[in-house]
Amino acid sequence: MTWARAEKATRVAINSVVFRSSGRNLTTAGKYIEVATRVLEPTLLALGVLAIRGRIKR
Repeated sequence: MTWARAEKATRVAINSVVFRSSGRNLTTAGKYIEVATRVLEPTLLALGVLAIRGRIKR
């Protein structure tokens, strides 16, 4: 198995199991950025909710 095939297989597996692919034709960097934002968005949203909750409880 070549490096390119292994990389593509990993991306396909992650997109099909964890994330929904946007269906757009992106560059390799764009695909990685899309995966990173899909991981960071819920994390930042949860931190924002905790910050608001902390301000309200005071």
